[in-house]
Amino acid sequence: MLPLADIEDVLFHLAEALRVPVLVAALLCLALVLVELGRFLVEVGRRRRRSYLGLRAATEEALLALRTRGDHAAATATLERVSTGRAMSEAIGRIVAQYGQPDREEEGAKALADFDFGSMRRLERTRALVRLGPALGLMGTLIPLSPALAGLAEGDVAQLSENLRVAFSVTVLGLLIGAIAFVVSLVRDRLYGQDLSDLEFVAGRLLGPPS
Repeated sequence: MLPLADIEDVLFHLAEALRVPVLVAALLCLALVLVELGRFLVEVGRRRRRSYLGLRAATEEALLALRTRGDHAAATATLERVSTGRAMSEAIGRIVAQYGQPDREEEGAKALADFDFGSMRRLERTRALVRLGPALGLMGTLIPLSPALAGLAEGDVAQLSENLRVAFSVTVLGLLIGAIAFVVSLVRDRLYGQDLSDLEFVAGRLLGPPS
């Protein structure tokens, strides 16, 4: 059996070996969360003019094009006005394509489900960063503390100062990542829920029983 001192040395060296990977991972997470923040701002901008009246008008216009001319392309183009992105446009195209088909309700439900799963997949990116950012921040804080305390014991103020500077910087970085990711995830959850509700309205009007 290994002596306790040897086990402690192994743990110490393992923690030290993780120092650079943790710092690099924290920087990568910062880059990812900034990219997601940019995408989020674009998504919010696309939804500024969203309204129920606009959705209803576009849906009725598309329904008229399908009923009178059977023009799927015109119906899709009309509904593109209420689309908020590529995923929603793809779902609209699939819904419109099922107009008048015998299995339209099942296919429409599948299109809605696929859109919902895609929304969840996009949300997972920032939801993971909500936990990952602070976790890396904590790891990046604790790992430099050991050499910092060693420097304190040896009277090496420069080593103590350098390690504490790194530790506190990574803490702030991790909390910043988590905070941005949390806000983005929270608002995106509502936005994607509204997108799904709009698609359900469109599918109900186009694929439901004739009114």
